[in-house]
Amino acid sequence: MNFRLGTRREDLEINLIPLIDVLLVILIFLMVTTTYSRYSELQINLPTAEANKPEERPNQITVAVDNQGKYVVNKVPVPFRSPAGFAEELKRAGGGVADPMIIINADAAATHQSVINIMEAARIAGYSRITFTTQATKK
Repeated sequence: MNFRLGTRREDLEINLIPLIDVLLVILIFLMVTTTYSRYSELQINLPTAEANKPEERPNQITVAVDNQGKYVVNKVPVPFRSPAGFAEELKRAGGGVADPMIIINADAAATHQSVINIMEAARIAGYSRITFTTQATKK
């Protein structure tokens, strides 16, 4: 029953101002708490190569070490006593070449120290060009 016969009813409307206030507070909160990370990437185009076996070069010394710590220089077993002694073996294997490439073939289970020993001996011998060989995984 409507006892107010002569009064006009007000239209209902949604007040948007509190909604906008709440949304602005949420937006400010998200902007403050968000971490912005900047990733720097290099655009590199890697060269392609044939899978041919590299030719033997006279100015390279191949040093191999197995998982038991045995060293082989140019397919000749060499005992390791000290880095200085091994440096003499590298100089002997290098002949008279000024700065040969030292190629290290280390077994996957070889100790890190055995590889460091080869690198230290190469430094003592005055050889600065060192590289490592890897084996491709079988698919």
